Amino acid sequence: MSKASVEHNRKLLFLIAELCQAARFCRQDSVFCEGVTFSQFLILDALATREGLKMADLHSVLAVEKSTTTRLIRPLIERELVQREKAEHDLRATYLRITPAGKETYRRVWDCFTEFAGTIRGKIPENDMNDVYRTLRIFIDAIRDTSSVCACNSNDSRELKNERSEFNII
Repeated sequence: MSKASVEHNRKLLFLIAELCQAARFCRQDSVFCEGVTFSQFLILDALATREGLKMADLHSVLAVEKSTTTRLIRPLIERELVQREKAEHDLRATYLRITPAGKETYRRVWDCFTEFAGTIRGKIPENDMNDVYRTLRIFIDAIRDTSSVCACNSNDSRELKNERSEFNII
């Protein structure tokens, strides 16, 4: 392996590590705003922008296991921000819907997030914004596309799904 390859690999290692550190708050159980975690906010966002979703729909939004989705949704149901409803066409099917209280909480958290996002955008020159989005999309897709390639751990069940999320902006 050439010296340049080693240097590029080291830069990539540290870039991924820093990106993980910067985004860590998104996967922690700490409160993001209004007593809602970032992951729970993603659930509220999905429910606020669509008519009723099945629990399975949320697994792909959150990119987590079923048990984690259940753990994240439970407090939202207990706080009456989200409700379960039986499907009219199939009584075995259950849909999740945001409640009026959930919509209000969502609006307040969205306002908080808007301020947060504005602060981030304010640190990126306006003429570079689309390049940043495009570059991050390329980087995320590259990681996703190669997540199962590592030969040293072929039995790892935590591979990223090789599909783009609904949050694609590019």
